[in-house]
Amino acid sequence: MNNMLLKPNSLFKKLRLGSCVIAISCSFTAASIAQPINRQALVQRHNIVNTRIDSLESLSLGNGKFAFTADVTGLQTFPERYAKGVSLGTQSEWGWNRWSDTAGFKFEETLKEYTLNGKKSTYSIQYSEPLRKRNAADWFRKSVHRLQLGNLGFDLYKADGSLAKPADIKNIRQTLNMWTGELTSSFTLEGIPVNVVTVGHQNLDLISVQVNSGLIRMGRLKFKLRYPYPTAEFLDEGVNYKNHQKHKTSIIDPRETGATIEHQLEGITYFTALKWNTKSSIAPTSTPHYFQLTPNKDSESFELSALFSPAKSESIPDFSSTRESSNSNWKKFWMSGAAIDFTGSTDPRAKELERRVITSQYLTKIQCAGNFPPQETGLTFNSWFGKPHLEMHWWHAVHFALWNRPELMTKTLDWYFNVKEPARQIAGRQGFKGYRWQKMTDHEGLESPSTVGAFILWQQPHPIYMAELAYRDSSSKEMLEKYKDLVFGTAEFMASFPAYDSLKNRYNLGKGLIPAQEVFKAEDTYNPTYEVAYWDWALRIAQKWRERLGMPRNAEWDNIINKLAPLPELNGVYLSTENNPDSFTNEKWLRDHPSVLGALGMVPASAKLDKATMQRTFDTVWKVWQWPDTWGWDFPMTALTAARLGKPNKAIDALFMKVQTNTYLKNGHNYQDGRLRIYLPGNGGVLIAVAMMAGGWDGSVGPNPGFPKDGKWKVRSEGFKKMP
Repeated sequence: MNNMLLKPNSLFKKLRLGSCVIAISCSFTAASIAQPINRQALVQRHNIVNTRIDSLESLSLGNGKFAFTADVTGLQTFPERYAKGVSLGTQSEWGWNRWSDTAGFKFEETLKEYTLNGKKSTYSIQYSEPLRKRNAADWFRKSVHRLQLGNLGFDLYKADGSLAKPADIKNIRQTLNMWTGELTSSFTLEGIPVNVVTVGHQNLDLISVQVNSGLIRMGRLKFKLRYPYPTAEFLDEGVNYKNHQKHKTSIIDPRETGATIEHQLEGITYFTALKWNTKSSIAPTSTPHYFQLTPNKDSESFELSALFSPAKSESIPDFSSTRESSNSNWKKFWMSGAAIDFTGSTDPRAKELERRVITSQYLTKIQCAGNFPPQETGLTFNSWFGKPHLEMHWWHAVHFALWNRPELMTKTLDWYFNVKEPARQIAGRQGFKGYRWQKMTDHEGLESPSTVGAFILWQQPHPIYMAELAYRDSSSKEMLEKYKDLVFGTAEFMASFPAYDSLKNRYNLGKGLIPAQEVFKAEDTYNPTYEVAYWDWALRIAQKWRERLGMPRNAEWDNIINKLAPLPELNGVYLSTENNPDSFTNEKWLRDHPSVLGALGMVPASAKLDKATMQRTFDTVWKVWQWPDTWGWDFPMTALTAARLGKPNKAIDALFMKVQTNTYLKNGHNYQDGRLRIYLPGNGGVLIAVAMMAGGWDGSVGPNPGFPKDGKWKVRSEGFKKMP
């Protein structure tokens, strides 16, 4: 992830509406009660209700592979009003465009040679100059980009014939029922009621809507479908209606009860298949790429389904079948896996934590449960050109396994099989073995040039971690056979990367890396505490996999394990990196992710780690860190470490630290700043932390071991898996 300073701004007070940030010193009790949790009541007491237009309160429907984000009308009627908030996106896994290369850029133009540890390696980076190299790097970052597939909304007309504006929408009442996946929206226009039900199909990239209003008979309610052009900028808000000459749209196969619209761009052609329930008409407007559907005036009710697809489709489910798909599949989701209920708790933070848990499960199910690692803004709108960052995959996916839904984690884990050859090529180009997993990439595994990302490697052990979780769930040889190539190929790189230090007879991790705390220079950095701990753990797990399969231990891996540098420490605390003895005294190192804590939290305790030293490190970080300059997953990570250190009160305090990037909006999204309004690693982090605090970790004792036990927390949990 690129570094950026996150400054508190004028939005902070407004954004705290969904965040309980009360700091209280009090006693708690944690109890595990045997009777099953009433899951429907648990979920539905956190249904989201909107009564105003607020660009940060849009709501999404989806199925993990496709998401549709709506405003208060239930559709995307006012996308420009919401553009600078939680934008009204329509996105899918397959919806990628690729611009044509008219300059003849070659990936080799992005490479720069470095001499690290006496060895020459090439890395794909960003350039400021010369201009040709800068343009080449920008090309490979931007040319493949995720699409906003289209804006589906209403055209609402006032009595004078003018189009209604946001200020004309009155008496708003909108509810997202997360138990059923139904979005119900009611409002009035000039005193005339409009009632809308919107649902998303759980197996298709399809939205279906039912509308009831006297405006239909008056010819004052129409549907619009508008196709923006991609900006291919860091964040695409889906409202670029310029560049109309660069793409084509046309109606094909028009019928009385349906039509298909074809959208052609440079790198993709896709279709929007429409089906409605009464004889009506659709036509292009005078505005390019803007179509209007006029319902038949014989009824005040109208139903419409819209299927987005890379191929033409003949069979389109109607509203009733889409609603059934939504209702049945959401109930199945909520009745599966784990659950936690804080009813009876007297700490005022309990209710807010429960809300964050429910909304985060909903959001990660619709945004992160597909077949590809998600981008950090999921399927809502683009960040980093729509591309996923694989170091974030841990935060996006691990919680599914801990909440006893491992099949949702393994869907994205299986994607690594598709991109292992590009990963092998990266490792080979740099003189290493095995798979060096990409950092910022796309669905084809192409590497995106980045001066920071090229040197980050804490994504490397993630496939081993997730494969281990999958194995722990089944303990089957079939699971070992399925993932052994990923585990062993990952370990091959991990064993070949450390550099031998003949003076100390050890292997150093680096130089030539940027740790999760991205403030350090790659050329100088070696032995960051978190990465060394994670490296050691993952290589040991890879050896266990060999033993489980009846294979001998790999002698080369054992040599690295036995001689890997110790966790760096000074004056009784672990350092962020060994080459920075001023880790906690120099202000410039006290920002970004405090990933030193991840060495006990994200990673289990190991033989390399001394808990007393980590306790002192935790206390130091808590006291001196510049917490406003952190990210949403830093607070759950801190909670994980606190829980493992036997400090459950601190774990709760970490989850509710009063910092802007720890804000959770009314719709459940983790807000970072004006540039990055939603951040799903924060949601995944909440779920991971709560899962570990409830389900425990290897070696923990008793129920709900991460929650305080001195009187004010009542915790009922069921179905959780232990964290390693």
